[in-house]
Order: sequence, then structure tokens, then C-alpha cells
Amino acid sequence: MKSKIKNVLLPLSLMLLALTACSESSATSSRNSTDNTSSESSARSSQKSTDNTSEAYSIGVIQLVEHPSLNASYEGFVQALADNGYEEGELVSYDFQNAQGDTNNLSTISDRFVSNNVDMVLAISTPATQAIAGKTTTIPIIATAVTSYTESGLIDSNEAPGGNISGTSDMNPIAAQIELGIELFPETETVGIIYNSSETNSVLQASIAKQEIERLGLNYSESTVTNSNDVYQAMESLVTKSDLIYIPTDNVLAATMPTVGEIAAAAKIPVICGSTDMVKSGGLLTMGIDYYQLGYQTGSMALSVIDGADIGDMPIQFAQNSDEIIINGVMAEAIGYSVPEEYQYAVVMP
Repeated sequence: MKSKIKNVLLPLSLMLLALTACSESSATSSRNSTDNTSSESSARSSQKSTDNTSEAYSIGVIQLVEHPSLNASYEGFVQALADNGYEEGELVSYDFQNAQGDTNNLSTISDRFVSNNVDMVLAISTPATQAIAGKTTTIPIIATAVTSYTESGLIDSNEAPGGNISGTSDMNPIAAQIELGIELFPETETVGIIYNSSETNSVLQASIAKQEIERLGLNYSESTVTNSNDVYQAMESLVTKSDLIYIPTDNVLAATMPTVGEIAAAAKIPVICGSTDMVKSGGLLTMGIDYYQLGYQTGSMALSVIDGADIGDMPIQFAQNSDEIIINGVMAEAIGYSVPEEYQYAVVMP
């Protein structure tokens, strides 16, 4: 009887040993798989937990309004990440939300991103950045199309932002832009300025423009708006009092440049704009910023955050190329202006 029991126990023991070996092999394989996945995730984001390594890095995008400059910023940002292996839908996912110029929408969108606990927020424009900044102190916020982060109350120092906000500035060469306008239109005596008085960065740029105009010994006439509905009437008034009009990188004006261009063309008044996109949409000329390149530059900053850099230690960056001269050939013809030979290279026909 004992012999039979021994004969039965022996195969059972061998089976148990085999099962144990398989279990250990499976556990080892599982650990190796987890280690490899975790390593890949670490390269993607230090903020992702190993439990979520298969998920794409989530970026909530909050944009104030639809217009070419802000759109170009987003496109440049996405391309920068794509050029570095972060294709949309694979290693990164975007939740793009446009507030259509409504501050209430900005608040709602910001709440959405905080509730969804996105890994990063790309804020495009000053109001968009201010909205999301008021909702979270932990989610990294990379911003662009913000003229002054300090004047907007977002950070205390460009060199050491601290906190959870950094990004790129679209401060343009205002003095050089106005000087170029005066060079091309030397008979100018009064420069008109139109901007959104409720946007901090527009007020700042208008102030710099007025100082430059006075420095050149000229007069200025200003007209302010608070939304797109004000633009038509404000422009109709301004063209009667100005020889030349200057518009900073203002979101309301950028979104209504076709209207601005129509009124300026009818009055034969040249318009200098803060950005190349604004010129192509209805202005005459600028020495300005390429917002696609600015967005690309912002995307490069975002990659550093994804790789684990502390956003609070990242200084605010300024546009690397802000001296590109663009002249709208269609608008030049509309106001009856012959572009000098030395500036023919800058003429575009949008």
C-alpha cells in the first residue's frame, strides 16, 4: 500500500514543481514587461504612473478665439511634438477647446481640464492663460501668444517663473514697426492706434506705441474696443483722424482684420500690424512675429516638461525671429500705394 502511495505522490510532486517554475517564469516575464513599459513611459512623462504607462500623454488646449495667429501657434506646437516622435493619438493626445472669445467659456474649459486631470495645458493667449492659471497650481501650463507674463500677473519673474507656468512671449518690435511705417509713409503726422482696452497686453503695447510716436515728434489718436462688435464703428472714426494706423497683437482686432482692411482700403489709409498673419488678413505691413514658429518654439519647451523638467525653472522665451517684413500686395493696390523697389522682396499676395 505504501508503495502505491509513493508512486502517486511522486508524479504530483513533479507537477507541483513544474507549476511553480512556470509561475516564477511568468512573474519574471511580467516584471520585465512592466520594467520595459515603465522605462518608455519615463521618457514620455515623469508624471505618469506605471499603472497608466499605456496611456498617451494628455494635453488640454485652451484657445481664446479663432484667428490665424493663434491657430498657427497651435499648429506649430503640434508639429514640434510630432517631429520628436509624439504623434497625435499615439504618445500624445490633444483635447482642443476654443472659447470663441467668451470668458465664461474659458472658465468652463479650464474646469474641464482640471476635472479630467490632464497632464499638461497649452494655453494660447493671455486671457486663456489667466483662466486656467486661476484653476490649478499643479498641472503644468505651457503658454504662448502672451505678450507679458509679469504685466498679466501670471508670474513674478521671466527668468525664474516658479510655480506651474512658463511659455513663450509674442512681444513684437513695436518701435521698429512704427519706424518702418514712417519710413514708407514720411508724410504721416498723426498715427491712429486701435486696441482692446480690456486686454492687458494690448494696453501695454499701445502704451509703448504712443511713447514711440511721441519720440518721433508725431501725434497719435487712439480708439479702443472691448469686443468684435465695436471694431467697425471704431475704425470708421479712426480713419478720419489718422494718416496711418497701428494695431498691436490684439486678439479682438486679429479676429476682425477683414473688417479693418475693408475700412482702411476705402479710406486709403495704411495699416501697420503686430503680426504677419494680421497683415495677410487685411493689414498692409509689419516687421513681426511668425506665430507658427513661435508655437513650434513653445512645443520644444513642452517636450522638456514631458521629459521631466521642472516648469517653474524654465525662463520665459521670446520669439527667435521677429524682424520679418511682410507687405500685403493686395492692400497696397487697394490704397493706391506703390511699394518701393527695395521692399519688393517682402510683398505677398494673400
